[in-house]
Amino acid sequence: MHSAAPAPHHLAAAPDSVSIIIPAYQEAEAIGPLVHYLRQACGEQAGVEIIVADGQSPDATAAVAEAAGARVLVCPRKGRAAQMNHGASAAQGQTLYFLHADSYPPPGFLADIRRAVQQGYGSGCYRLAFDHPHWFLRASAWFTRFDWDAVRFGDQSLFVRRAVFEQAGGFREEMIVLEDQEIIGRLRRFGRFALLPGRVTTSARKYLENGVFRLQSIFFIICLLYRLGVSQPNLKRVYRALIRQNKI
Repeated sequence: MHSAAPAPHHLAAAPDSVSIIIPAYQEAEAIGPLVHYLRQACGEQAGVEIIVADGQSPDATAAVAEAAGARVLVCPRKGRAAQMNHGASAAQGQTLYFLHADSYPPPGFLADIRRAVQQGYGSGCYRLAFDHPHWFLRASAWFTRFDWDAVRFGDQSLFVRRAVFEQAGGFREEMIVLEDQEIIGRLRRFGRFALLPGRVTTSARKYLENGVFRLQSIFFIICLLYRLGVSQPNLKRVYRALIRQNKI
């Protein structure tokens, strides 16, 4: 798969250039609307590219993303950490913005990110909101307003200056789960972390498929096992055994 929309040659030269990197696997239904939304939100602003790092999806994810106007990279390895690193290595922006395929940043997100970088922040994220009104999901999202690493997850998206990302060593590709939370502590060592004044709206589909309380309990168990030092392969087995969705 080759990109129908290559990044402009001037992108890397601009200090405020931003590369939006979306790791995707079997997201044919979700990726098109997201790319269209991002293109509309960014408008005609220069210095921005949209990269979909596809994990060799067997469905039409890559074709749909390309048709929507994204630059598609078919990654040599499947796995969110590996896909995000691959996208970062090919990106031309001086700021990297990692976004899940089922999550929508607020209008004006590009200006928010550029403003935070200009203010000296090395990385940061938004608060979280779900696209479903369940009270427990609203309560869970409410806690993401606090600057606690324990409530930092990939659904909130993540911006990071390229230099900070490289100093931190990128995502740890041996990590199959919780790679998005693990990197935050390392990023903080090389620059201030910003909690942006807005919310990313993410899909509640996995909660609805698995049951809201059941899935939250599973996530708690996985986080606890991770803190106790359980290996990534064993965490993967727990994830696959308990969660009704084969994404890892």
